[in-house]
Amino acid sequence: MDDRKLVSSGSPLEPEIGFSRAVRVGPYIAVAGTAPIDGDGGTAHVGDVYGQTKQCLQIIERSIKQAGGTLQQVVRTRVMLTDMKGWRDAARAHGEYFGSIRPACTFVQVAGFIDPDWLVEVEADAISS
Repeated sequence: MDDRKLVSSGSPLEPEIGFSRAVRVGPYIAVAGTAPIDGDGGTAHVGDVYGQTKQCLQIIERSIKQAGGTLQQVVRTRVMLTDMKGWRDAARAHGEYFGSIRPACTFVQVAGFIDPDWLVEVEADAISS
């Protein structure tokens, strides 16, 4: 596929696991499950679902831009939480980014993530022109 573009966040886990932060093929951009990683590689906003969700969405926005898209082109998001009790905090952050865009969105509870300090991960799909 000549039109396949890989976007890296620079995480050392990407080559180890064999994944990209985002992949663009034609107009389709898929962003992998995005954890609340800060600039130093640690967990951002420990214990704060809202802050962690905003961090995930900031990383997603950067990745989509690197792939040549915009948040306005996001058609689907998935918000994964370790405790569904925090869904309103995650939803508030999601609404700040996507309130006027209104992609299809799913909230699910998961047993856990790679790092136990991560309370949320977010995925996104976009269709760019």
